[in-house]
Amino acid sequence: MIDIKEVIETNKMIKEMNLDVRTITLGISLLDCMDNDLNKMKEKIYTKITTLAADLVKVGNDIEREFGVPIVNKRIEVTPISLICASTCKCVDDYVEIAKTLDEAAKKVNVNFIGGFGALVSKAMTKNEELLIKSIPFALSVTERVCSSVNVASTRCGINMDAVNLLGNVIKDLAYNTKEQDSLGCAKLVVFCNAPDDNPFMAGAFHGVTEGDCCINVGVSGPGVVKRAIDLVKGEDFETLCETVKKTAFKITRVGQLVAKEASKRLNIPFGIIDLSLAPTPAIGDSIGEIFQSMGLEVAGAPGTTCALALLNDQVKKGGIMASSSVGGLSGAFIPVSEDHAMIEAVEKGALTLEKLEAMTCVCSVGLDMVVVPGKTSSSTLSGLIADEMALGMINNKTTAVRVIPCYGKDVGEEANFGGLLGRGPVMKVNEYSCEDFVTRKGRIPPPIHSFKN
Repeated sequence: MIDIKEVIETNKMIKEMNLDVRTITLGISLLDCMDNDLNKMKEKIYTKITTLAADLVKVGNDIEREFGVPIVNKRIEVTPISLICASTCKCVDDYVEIAKTLDEAAKKVNVNFIGGFGALVSKAMTKNEELLIKSIPFALSVTERVCSSVNVASTRCGINMDAVNLLGNVIKDLAYNTKEQDSLGCAKLVVFCNAPDDNPFMAGAFHGVTEGDCCINVGVSGPGVVKRAIDLVKGEDFETLCETVKKTAFKITRVGQLVAKEASKRLNIPFGIIDLSLAPTPAIGDSIGEIFQSMGLEVAGAPGTTCALALLNDQVKKGGIMASSSVGGLSGAFIPVSEDHAMIEAVEKGALTLEKLEAMTCVCSVGLDMVVVPGKTSSSTLSGLIADEMALGMINNKTTAVRVIPCYGKDVGEEANFGGLLGRGPVMKVNEYSCEDFVTRKGRIPPPIHSFKN
Protein backbone atom coordinates (compact mmCIF):
# COMPACT_ATOMS: atom_id res chain seq x y z
CA MET A 1 0.00 0.00 0.00
CA ILE A 2 1.09 3.56 -0.75
CA ASP A 3 0.14 5.98 2.04
CA ILE A 4 -0.55 9.72 1.80
CA LYS A 5 2.97 10.62 2.94
CA GLU A 6 4.46 8.83 -0.07
CA VAL A 7 2.03 10.64 -2.39
CA ILE A 8 2.98 14.04 -0.94
CA GLU A 9 6.67 13.18 -1.11
CA THR A 10 6.42 12.12 -4.76
CA ASN A 11 4.54 15.30 -5.68
CA LYS A 12 7.31 17.34 -4.07
CA MET A 13 9.97 15.44 -6.01
CA ILE A 14 8.15 16.19 -9.27
CA LYS A 15 7.40 19.87 -8.60
CA GLU A 16 10.60 20.97 -6.88
CA MET A 17 13.36 18.47 -7.75
CA ASN A 18 12.96 17.79 -11.49
CA LEU A 19 11.86 14.16 -11.08
CA ASP A 20 10.67 12.81 -14.39
CA VAL A 21 10.23 9.72 -16.48
CA ARG A 22 12.88 10.51 -19.06
CA THR A 23 11.48 8.16 -21.69
CA ILE A 24 8.91 5.54 -22.57
CA THR A 25 10.64 3.53 -25.27
CA LEU A 26 8.76 1.02 -27.39
CA GLY A 27 10.98 -1.84 -28.55
CA ILE A 28 9.98 -3.41 -31.87
CA SER A 29 11.46 -6.49 -33.54
CA LEU A 30 11.87 -6.09 -37.31
CA LEU A 31 13.05 -9.65 -37.90
CA ASP A 32 9.77 -10.48 -39.64
CA CYS A 33 10.22 -7.53 -42.01
CA MET A 34 13.11 -9.08 -43.93
CA ASP A 35 12.59 -9.25 -47.67
CA ASN A 36 14.82 -9.59 -50.73
CA ASP A 37 13.06 -6.63 -52.31
CA LEU A 38 14.20 -3.29 -50.82
CA ASN A 39 10.94 -1.45 -51.45
CA LYS A 40 8.83 -4.25 -49.98
CA MET A 41 11.05 -4.35 -46.89
CA LYS A 42 10.77 -0.58 -46.44
CA GLU A 43 6.99 -0.90 -46.63
CA LYS A 44 6.97 -3.70 -44.04
CA ILE A 45 9.19 -1.71 -41.67
CA TYR A 46 7.10 1.44 -41.99
CA THR A 47 3.81 -0.44 -41.52
CA LYS A 48 4.94 -2.40 -38.47
CA ILE A 49 6.38 0.62 -36.68
CA THR A 50 3.44 2.94 -37.39
CA THR A 51 0.92 0.26 -36.41
CA LEU A 52 2.50 -0.78 -33.11
CA ALA A 53 3.46 2.77 -32.11
CA ALA A 54 0.28 4.48 -33.31
CA ASP A 55 -0.92 5.27 -29.77
CA LEU A 56 2.45 5.51 -27.99
CA VAL A 57 2.58 9.30 -27.72
CA LYS A 58 -1.11 9.63 -26.87
CA VAL A 59 -0.87 7.04 -24.10
CA GLY A 60 2.25 8.69 -22.73
CA ASN A 61 0.54 12.08 -22.69
CA ASP A 62 -2.58 10.62 -21.05
CA ILE A 63 -0.55 8.97 -18.27
CA GLU A 64 1.42 12.18 -17.73
CA ARG A 65 -1.78 14.18 -17.37
CA GLU A 66 -3.64 11.67 -15.19
CA PHE A 67 -0.77 10.79 -12.83
CA GLY A 68 0.99 14.15 -12.81
CA VAL A 69 4.34 12.56 -13.68
CA PRO A 70 6.30 14.35 -16.44
CA ILE A 71 7.16 11.96 -19.29
CA VAL A 72 9.74 13.87 -21.27
CA ASN A 73 10.28 11.64 -24.31
CA LYS A 74 8.48 8.94 -26.23
CA ARG A 75 10.83 6.86 -28.34
CA ILE A 76 11.16 3.71 -30.42
CA GLU A 77 13.98 1.18 -30.62
CA VAL A 78 14.21 -1.47 -33.33
CA THR A 79 16.28 -4.55 -34.13
CA PRO A 80 19.81 -3.59 -35.24
CA ILE A 81 19.27 -2.81 -38.91
CA SER A 82 22.31 -4.76 -40.11
CA LEU A 83 20.61 -7.98 -38.93
CA ILE A 84 17.60 -7.60 -41.21
CA CYS A 85 19.26 -6.17 -44.32
CA ALA A 86 21.97 -8.71 -45.12
CA SER A 87 20.28 -10.00 -48.27
CA THR A 88 18.71 -6.72 -49.34
CA CYS A 89 21.04 -3.73 -48.96
CA LYS A 90 23.80 -3.93 -51.54
CA CYS A 91 25.30 -0.45 -51.19
CA VAL A 92 25.51 2.58 -48.91
CA ASP A 93 22.54 4.24 -50.63
CA ASP A 94 20.31 1.26 -49.78
CA TYR A 95 21.05 1.71 -46.09
CA VAL A 96 20.36 5.44 -46.35
CA GLU A 97 16.95 4.54 -47.79
CA ILE A 98 16.25 2.34 -44.76
CA ALA A 99 17.27 5.22 -42.44
CA LYS A 100 14.87 7.53 -44.26
CA THR A 101 12.08 4.99 -43.79
CA LEU A 102 12.76 4.85 -40.06
CA ASP A 103 12.73 8.65 -39.93
CA GLU A 104 9.41 8.84 -41.77
CA ALA A 105 7.87 6.29 -39.40
CA ALA A 106 9.16 8.20 -36.36
CA LYS A 107 7.64 11.42 -37.68
CA LYS A 108 4.34 9.70 -38.45
CA VAL A 109 3.87 8.55 -34.84
CA ASN A 110 5.53 11.74 -33.47
CA VAL A 111 8.27 10.19 -31.34
CA ASN A 112 11.39 12.28 -30.80
CA PHE A 113 13.96 9.55 -31.60
CA ILE A 114 14.14 6.11 -33.14
CA GLY A 115 17.18 3.97 -32.35
CA GLY A 116 18.59 0.82 -33.86
CA PHE A 117 20.30 1.94 -37.06
CA GLY A 118 23.40 -0.02 -36.18
CA ALA A 119 25.39 -3.23 -36.00
CA LEU A 120 26.86 -5.71 -33.51
CA VAL A 121 30.45 -6.32 -34.62
CA SER A 122 32.43 -7.09 -31.46
CA LYS A 123 34.33 -9.96 -33.10
CA ALA A 124 34.33 -9.18 -36.83
CA MET A 125 32.34 -7.41 -39.53
CA THR A 126 30.50 -8.92 -42.44
CA LYS A 127 30.51 -6.96 -45.71
CA ASN A 128 26.91 -6.06 -44.97
CA GLU A 129 27.75 -4.65 -41.52
CA GLU A 130 30.70 -2.73 -42.91
CA LEU A 131 28.39 -1.15 -45.48
CA LEU A 132 25.97 -0.06 -42.78
CA ILE A 133 28.74 1.55 -40.73
CA LYS A 134 30.02 3.37 -43.81
CA SER A 135 26.49 4.66 -44.47
CA ILE A 136 26.16 6.33 -41.04
CA PRO A 137 27.64 9.74 -42.02
CA PHE A 138 25.06 10.03 -44.79
CA ALA A 139 22.11 8.41 -43.00
CA LEU A 140 22.35 10.60 -39.88
CA SER A 141 22.91 13.79 -41.88
CA VAL A 142 19.73 13.40 -43.99
CA THR A 143 17.43 12.28 -41.16
CA GLU A 144 16.21 14.11 -38.06
CA ARG A 145 15.19 11.44 -35.56
CA VAL A 146 17.30 8.38 -36.38
CA CYS A 147 19.96 7.33 -33.86
CA SER A 148 22.76 4.87 -34.45
CA SER A 149 24.87 2.58 -32.28
CA VAL A 150 27.65 0.14 -33.07
CA ASN A 151 28.88 -2.46 -30.57
CA VAL A 152 32.56 -3.02 -31.39
CA ALA A 153 33.75 -4.88 -28.27
CA SER A 154 32.75 -7.23 -25.49
CA THR A 155 34.32 -9.08 -22.61
CA ARG A 156 33.64 -12.38 -24.38
CA CYS A 157 34.91 -11.39 -27.84
CA GLY A 158 37.57 -8.73 -27.33
CA ILE A 159 37.85 -5.51 -29.38
CA ASN A 160 37.28 -5.40 -33.12
CA MET A 161 39.99 -2.88 -33.98
CA ASP A 162 39.04 -2.85 -37.67
CA ALA A 163 35.63 -1.48 -36.65
CA VAL A 164 37.22 0.95 -34.16
CA ASN A 165 39.50 2.31 -36.88
CA LEU A 166 36.62 2.60 -39.35
CA LEU A 167 34.44 4.47 -36.85
CA GLY A 168 37.10 7.14 -36.34
CA ASN A 169 36.68 8.03 -40.02
CA VAL A 170 32.90 7.72 -39.82
CA ILE A 171 32.70 10.20 -36.93
CA LYS A 172 34.92 12.69 -38.80
CA ASP A 173 32.75 12.44 -41.91
CA LEU A 174 29.54 12.78 -39.90
CA ALA A 175 30.93 15.86 -38.15
CA TYR A 176 31.65 17.46 -41.52
CA ASN A 177 28.28 16.52 -43.00
CA THR A 178 26.47 18.23 -40.10
CA LYS A 179 28.93 21.12 -39.65
CA GLU A 180 26.20 23.74 -40.03
CA GLN A 181 24.65 22.40 -36.79
CA ASP A 182 27.89 22.27 -34.78
CA SER A 183 28.38 18.67 -35.96
CA LEU A 184 25.13 17.64 -34.25
CA GLY A 185 24.98 14.34 -36.15
CA CYS A 186 27.73 12.92 -33.92
CA ALA A 187 25.41 13.32 -30.91
CA LYS A 188 23.20 10.65 -32.49
CA LEU A 189 25.95 8.03 -32.78
CA VAL A 190 27.35 5.97 -29.90
CA VAL A 191 30.03 3.27 -29.95
CA PHE A 192 29.63 0.49 -27.36
CA CYS A 193 31.43 -2.25 -25.51
CA ASN A 194 29.07 -4.80 -23.90
CA ALA A 195 25.92 -3.05 -25.14
CA PRO A 196 22.79 -4.28 -23.29
CA ASP A 197 19.83 -5.58 -25.30
CA ASP A 198 17.26 -3.56 -23.35
CA ASN A 199 18.58 0.00 -23.03
CA PRO A 200 15.81 2.62 -23.54
CA PHE A 201 18.19 5.61 -23.63
CA MET A 202 19.29 7.23 -26.88
CA ALA A 203 21.45 7.29 -28.84
CA GLY A 204 22.34 3.72 -27.85
CA ALA A 205 18.90 2.13 -27.74
CA PHE A 206 18.12 -0.91 -29.86
CA HIS A 207 15.78 -3.89 -29.57
CA GLY A 208 18.05 -6.86 -28.94
CA VAL A 209 17.63 -10.24 -30.59
CA THR A 210 16.98 -11.81 -27.18
CA GLU A 211 13.82 -9.69 -26.85
CA GLY A 212 10.30 -10.63 -27.96
CA ASP A 213 8.26 -9.09 -30.75
CA CYS A 214 7.75 -5.86 -28.80
CA CYS A 215 7.99 -4.47 -25.28
CA ILE A 216 7.77 -1.29 -23.23
CA ASN A 217 10.99 -0.11 -21.55
CA VAL A 218 11.00 2.93 -19.28
CA GLY A 219 13.93 5.13 -18.35
CA VAL A 220 13.61 7.09 -15.10
CA SER A 221 15.84 9.95 -14.02
CA GLY A 222 16.13 12.07 -10.90
CA PRO A 223 19.52 13.64 -10.15
CA GLY A 224 17.76 16.65 -8.61
CA VAL A 225 15.92 14.41 -6.16
CA VAL A 226 19.15 12.64 -5.16
CA LYS A 227 20.95 15.98 -4.70
CA ARG A 228 18.21 17.33 -2.43
CA ALA A 229 18.24 14.16 -0.33
CA ILE A 230 22.03 14.31 0.07
CA ASP A 231 21.82 17.98 1.10
CA LEU A 232 19.71 16.89 4.07
CA VAL A 233 22.48 14.63 5.43
CA LYS A 234 25.38 17.03 5.01
CA GLY A 235 28.26 16.10 7.33
CA GLU A 236 26.86 12.64 8.15
CA ASP A 237 28.97 9.48 7.79
CA PHE A 238 29.26 7.36 4.63
CA GLU A 239 26.81 4.74 5.86
CA THR A 240 24.14 7.43 6.18
CA LEU A 241 25.06 8.86 2.78
CA CYS A 242 24.78 5.44 1.11
CA GLU A 243 21.46 4.66 2.75
CA THR A 244 20.09 8.04 1.67
CA VAL A 245 21.00 7.50 -1.98
CA LYS A 246 19.66 3.94 -1.93
CA LYS A 247 16.31 4.92 -0.38
CA THR A 248 15.91 7.81 -2.81
CA ALA A 249 16.64 5.57 -5.80
CA PHE A 250 13.99 3.17 -4.48
CA LYS A 251 11.36 5.91 -4.49
CA ILE A 252 12.32 7.10 -7.97
CA THR A 253 12.13 3.57 -9.37
CA ARG A 254 8.66 3.07 -7.89
CA VAL A 255 7.43 5.99 -9.99
CA GLY A 256 8.91 4.42 -13.12
CA GLN A 257 7.38 1.05 -12.29
CA LEU A 258 3.95 2.65 -12.01
CA VAL A 259 4.26 4.41 -15.36
CA ALA A 260 5.68 1.34 -17.12
CA LYS A 261 2.92 -0.97 -15.91
CA GLU A 262 0.25 1.52 -16.89
CA ALA A 263 1.71 2.09 -20.35
CA SER A 264 2.02 -1.66 -20.88
CA LYS A 265 -1.61 -2.22 -19.94
CA ARG A 266 -2.99 0.59 -22.11
CA LEU A 267 -0.92 -0.30 -25.16
CA ASN A 268 -1.42 -4.05 -24.66
CA ILE A 269 2.32 -4.54 -25.07
CA PRO A 270 4.48 -6.54 -22.61
CA PHE A 271 6.43 -4.63 -19.98
CA GLY A 272 10.19 -4.99 -20.42
CA ILE A 273 12.47 -3.21 -17.94
CA ILE A 274 12.93 -0.11 -15.84
CA ASP A 275 16.25 1.65 -16.43
CA LEU A 276 17.05 3.84 -13.44
CA SER A 277 19.80 6.08 -14.72
CA LEU A 278 20.57 9.46 -13.20
CA ALA A 279 20.69 11.27 -16.52
CA PRO A 280 21.13 15.04 -16.15
CA THR A 281 19.64 17.83 -18.24
CA PRO A 282 20.92 21.38 -18.79
CA ALA A 283 18.42 22.62 -16.16
CA ILE A 284 19.75 24.04 -12.90
CA GLY A 285 19.15 21.53 -10.11
CA ASP A 286 19.11 18.52 -12.43
CA SER A 287 22.82 17.80 -12.44
CA ILE A 288 25.20 14.95 -11.58
CA GLY A 289 27.92 17.57 -11.04
CA GLU A 290 25.80 19.20 -8.33
CA ILE A 291 25.47 15.83 -6.58
CA PHE A 292 29.27 15.67 -6.31
CA GLN A 293 29.24 19.13 -4.73
CA SER A 294 26.56 18.07 -2.24
CA MET A 295 28.73 15.09 -1.31
CA GLY A 296 31.53 17.46 -0.34
CA LEU A 297 33.61 18.08 -3.46
CA GLU A 298 34.30 21.67 -4.45
CA VAL A 299 33.75 20.87 -8.12
CA ALA A 300 33.40 17.83 -10.37
CA GLY A 301 36.88 16.61 -11.23
CA ALA A 302 38.41 17.33 -7.82
CA PRO A 303 40.33 14.46 -6.16
CA GLY A 304 37.74 12.04 -4.84
CA THR A 305 35.36 12.46 -7.78
CA THR A 306 35.82 8.92 -9.08
CA CYS A 307 35.19 7.52 -5.59
CA ALA A 308 32.06 9.65 -5.18
CA LEU A 309 30.76 8.45 -8.56
CA ALA A 310 31.42 4.81 -7.63
CA LEU A 311 29.41 5.26 -4.43
CA LEU A 312 26.57 6.99 -6.29
CA ASN A 313 26.37 4.43 -9.07
CA ASP A 314 26.37 1.43 -6.75
CA GLN A 315 23.75 2.76 -4.35
CA VAL A 316 21.46 3.81 -7.21
CA LYS A 317 21.55 0.25 -8.55
CA LYS A 318 20.91 -1.25 -5.10
CA GLY A 319 17.93 1.02 -4.50
CA GLY A 320 16.46 0.35 -7.93
CA ILE A 321 16.72 -3.42 -7.62
CA MET A 322 14.81 -3.29 -4.32
CA ALA A 323 11.98 -1.37 -5.99
CA SER A 324 11.46 -3.48 -9.11
CA SER A 325 12.15 -7.04 -10.21
CA SER A 326 12.60 -5.74 -13.76
CA VAL A 327 15.51 -3.32 -13.46
CA GLY A 328 17.68 -3.52 -16.56
CA GLY A 329 19.36 -1.46 -19.24
CA LEU A 330 22.24 0.55 -17.85
CA SER A 331 20.87 1.83 -14.51
CA GLY A 332 23.31 4.01 -12.62
CA ALA A 333 24.71 7.46 -13.36
CA PHE A 334 25.43 9.12 -16.69
CA ILE A 335 28.11 11.80 -16.92
CA PRO A 336 27.42 13.57 -20.23
CA VAL A 337 29.29 16.86 -20.34
CA SER A 338 27.07 18.93 -22.63
CA GLU A 339 23.84 17.97 -20.84
CA ASP A 340 24.97 18.95 -17.32
CA HIS A 341 25.59 22.60 -16.41
CA ALA A 342 27.82 21.76 -13.42
CA MET A 343 29.98 19.43 -15.52
CA ILE A 344 30.28 22.19 -18.15
CA GLU A 345 31.40 24.65 -15.47
CA ALA A 346 33.97 22.14 -14.20
CA VAL A 347 35.44 21.85 -17.71
CA GLU A 348 35.50 25.63 -18.09
CA LYS A 349 37.37 25.96 -14.77
CA GLY A 350 39.93 23.37 -15.84
CA ALA A 351 38.94 21.01 -13.00
CA LEU A 352 37.58 18.32 -15.33
CA THR A 353 39.74 16.99 -18.16
CA LEU A 354 39.26 14.28 -20.73
CA GLU A 355 41.66 12.03 -18.81
CA LYS A 356 39.68 12.48 -15.57
CA LEU A 357 36.45 11.71 -17.41
CA GLU A 358 38.00 8.52 -18.72
CA ALA A 359 38.92 7.48 -15.17
CA MET A 360 35.37 8.20 -14.00
CA THR A 361 33.91 5.98 -16.70
CA CYS A 362 35.44 2.97 -14.94
CA VAL A 363 32.72 3.26 -12.30
CA CYS A 364 29.71 4.88 -14.03
CA SER A 365 27.00 3.58 -16.33
CA VAL A 366 28.42 4.48 -19.71
CA GLY A 367 31.59 6.33 -20.77
CA LEU A 368 32.75 9.42 -22.65
CA ASP A 369 29.29 10.81 -23.31
CA MET A 370 28.52 14.01 -25.24
CA VAL A 371 32.14 15.13 -25.14
CA VAL A 372 33.00 17.90 -27.62
CA VAL A 373 36.55 17.95 -29.00
CA PRO A 374 38.26 20.20 -31.58
CA GLY A 375 37.08 19.73 -35.15
CA LYS A 376 40.69 19.28 -36.25
CA THR A 377 41.05 16.12 -34.13
CA SER A 378 42.30 13.34 -36.40
CA SER A 379 40.28 10.22 -37.12
CA SER A 380 43.03 8.08 -35.60
CA THR A 381 42.86 10.05 -32.34
CA LEU A 382 39.09 9.52 -32.26
CA SER A 383 39.69 5.81 -32.79
CA GLY A 384 42.22 5.89 -29.95
CA LEU A 385 39.64 7.43 -27.60
CA ILE A 386 37.16 4.73 -28.59
CA ALA A 387 39.75 1.97 -28.11
CA ASP A 388 40.60 3.18 -24.60
CA GLU A 389 36.96 3.12 -23.54
CA MET A 390 36.37 -0.27 -25.12
CA ALA A 391 39.33 -1.64 -23.15
CA LEU A 392 37.83 -0.35 -19.90
CA GLY A 393 34.56 -2.10 -20.65
CA MET A 394 36.17 -5.32 -21.82
CA ILE A 395 38.51 -5.72 -18.86
CA ASN A 396 35.99 -4.62 -16.22
CA ASN A 397 33.10 -6.63 -17.72
CA LYS A 398 30.83 -3.57 -17.90
CA THR A 399 29.16 -1.40 -20.48
CA THR A 400 31.22 1.49 -21.76
CA ALA A 401 30.51 3.82 -24.65
CA VAL A 402 31.80 6.79 -26.58
CA ARG A 403 29.68 9.63 -27.94
CA VAL A 404 32.31 12.13 -29.02
CA ILE A 405 31.69 15.21 -31.18
CA PRO A 406 34.59 16.72 -33.15
CA CYS A 407 32.93 20.10 -33.69
CA TYR A 408 33.87 21.19 -37.18
CA GLY A 409 35.56 24.61 -37.29
CA LYS A 410 35.84 25.01 -33.52
CA ASP A 411 38.77 24.64 -31.11
CA VAL A 412 39.52 24.51 -27.38
CA GLY A 413 37.92 27.45 -25.55
CA GLU A 414 34.97 27.67 -27.93
CA GLU A 415 31.55 26.13 -27.46
CA ALA A 416 29.13 23.97 -29.41
CA ASN A 417 25.40 24.55 -29.03
CA PHE A 418 22.96 21.73 -29.74
CA GLY A 419 19.80 23.03 -28.08
CA GLY A 420 17.11 21.21 -26.11
CA LEU A 421 18.03 18.17 -24.05
CA LEU A 422 21.49 17.96 -25.67
CA GLY A 423 22.46 21.39 -24.32
CA ARG A 424 25.82 23.02 -24.99
CA GLY A 425 29.36 21.77 -24.66
CA PRO A 426 32.76 23.42 -24.24
CA VAL A 427 35.39 22.10 -26.64
CA MET A 428 37.79 19.99 -24.56
CA LYS A 429 41.52 19.61 -25.07
CA VAL A 430 42.66 16.28 -26.54
CA ASN A 431 46.10 14.73 -26.27
CA GLU A 432 47.56 15.40 -29.72
CA TYR A 433 50.30 12.77 -29.71
CA SER A 434 49.69 10.25 -32.49
CA CYS A 435 48.28 6.76 -32.03
CA GLU A 436 47.82 6.13 -35.75
CA ASP A 437 50.29 3.26 -36.07
CA PHE A 438 48.52 1.49 -33.20
CA VAL A 439 44.86 1.87 -34.21
CA THR A 440 45.50 1.05 -37.88
CA ARG A 441 46.86 -2.41 -37.09
CA LYS A 442 44.46 -4.95 -38.56
CA GLY A 443 42.41 -7.48 -36.66
CA ARG A 444 41.08 -7.99 -33.16
CA ILE A 445 42.39 -7.59 -29.64
CA PRO A 446 41.53 -10.92 -27.95
CA PRO A 447 39.32 -11.11 -24.87
CA PRO A 448 40.83 -11.07 -21.36
CA ILE A 449 41.62 -14.30 -19.56
CA HIS A 450 38.67 -13.89 -17.18
CA SER A 451 36.27 -14.04 -20.15
CA PHE A 452 36.66 -17.83 -20.26
CA LYS A 453 33.97 -18.69 -17.74
CA ASN A 454 33.26 -22.26 -18.85
